[in-house]
Amino acid sequence: MGKSKTLLLSCVAGIATASGVQAADLPVKAKPVQYVKICSLYGDGWYYIPGSDTCIRFGGYIRADYGWNAGGSTSAGSGIAPGTSVTVTDGLRNRSSASYSTAHRAEFTVDTRTQTQYGVLRTYMDLRIENRIGGDITQATRAFIQWTGFTFGRSRSFFDIFTHDQRLSYLNVRTTGDTNDLGINLAAYTVQVAPGLTFSISAEDPNRQPVVPGVADGTTAAFGAGAAVTLDTHGVSHPDIIGNLRYEQSWGYLGVSGAAHANRGLYYGTPNVSSNNHPPDKWGWAGAVGGEIYLPWGDRIGANYVYSAGASAYATRSGSWQLYGSNSVGVGWLVDGIFDSTAGNTNIELTRVWSINAAYQRRWSPNWATSVYGGYVDVSYNNAAKTIINRHLPGAAGTNVCGVPVSGAVWPPITLPAGGAGNSCSPDFSFMQVGSRTQWTPVHGLEIGVDVFYTKLFTAYKGSSANIYPSNATRPTVSTIADTDVWSGIFRVQRTFLAE
Repeated sequence: MGKSKTLLLSCVAGIATASGVQAADLPVKAKPVQYVKICSLYGDGWYYIPGSDTCIRFGGYIRADYGWNAGGSTSAGSGIAPGTSVTVTDGLRNRSSASYSTAHRAEFTVDTRTQTQYGVLRTYMDLRIENRIGGDITQATRAFIQWTGFTFGRSRSFFDIFTHDQRLSYLNVRTTGDTNDLGINLAAYTVQVAPGLTFSISAEDPNRQPVVPGVADGTTAAFGAGAAVTLDTHGVSHPDIIGNLRYEQSWGYLGVSGAAHANRGLYYGTPNVSSNNHPPDKWGWAGAVGGEIYLPWGDRIGANYVYSAGASAYATRSGSWQLYGSNSVGVGWLVDGIFDSTAGNTNIELTRVWSINAAYQRRWSPNWATSVYGGYVDVSYNNAAKTIINRHLPGAAGTNVCGVPVSGAVWPPITLPAGGAGNSCSPDFSFMQVGSRTQWTPVHGLEIGVDVFYTKLFTAYKGSSANIYPSNATRPTVSTIADTDVWSGIFRVQRTFLAE
């Protein structure tokens, strides 16, 4: 029996060798399939990445906006009233302007979180692809890493407290400087002081808004037709510094913030060369207080107030204005600071800007909600800045147009009689936006709504004269600078899935 068994094994080995079978070709047991597991640590929609202890959640939305007087063909997103430093043609409000606008957006978010011995390690990305009449945009509005209290990357500014922008309204609000929509580059640290109470300090990009006010030199034509502003600003050398104290509970939250922003001119005079020296740097600042309350029956109410000096982007997202009426125009120019060398080198004079915003949403039922909202911005120049600006009004050298002798470069482009008769002679201006949005949610995740809002500009240099404002593009010369307003509307359809 032993000889037979040995012979059989020898035959099998011989056949295997003859056929070229190698050990690697023999069948092996398959590795077990790793199924995606639900991660219950952070709520619904989370899953473990196969082979790791990291949880991941995908979200986003698809949006379609259709607007009327809510942003022209090249506006930076829908919901911008014409004339607010978006394009020159938007403010013309004639056949050159685009009354109808569309914006279609796809937004995709990825949130990952990992438990570590030092706390949760989080990364978050929000990628936006938008198509509208006149162009496409692809941008990352969020891209940050959070760990042990630190935040690095692009996020909402730690200065911001409350806004109704894109939350309780559809328009990109110009009465706020909030960065909720686009985010800002920053590095921050947050510490918990007490239950519900946190303190954050943040270093943030000084170019807070798409419209950067900056510093202007009166020697150049600082304010021009079409809401144009010529800046004379030193390059960025350090970030803005932000501090925020926030108290958050189930009923809502309250916050107070402060910001420091450097204003730095380039050089005095023309040409702009280093041998001309420069004005001393001057720190601007901003402070804010605000909050939101969640009412027990489902309604919510919030408000925010910002005051700034030489840091206007914290108070408003708008820059300068040119908004025509039928036979008049409203104007306003905005800079963080202004200096001059025409009648002696001056220091930088900081512009004061304050804003207030508030909103209330009424929840009629789980499927219907209506919000009412409003905001107001006030821009004012001190007496020294007004002297610089009025010194450059059009007129014969030495003539007194608005309280000071005319000298140097000619700007702003407003021709007034001697003494400024019939005109306010003031570069100060303000504006407001108020509106109401009603939204229907027929099924979970689908929102259909209409937002109607009103914008009014309280103009600078209000008054009448001969040839007061020059011809501009397809608009002829007008003899009246007056307060101007516009009604706008947006219809929106949005499908949201697992978005924050």
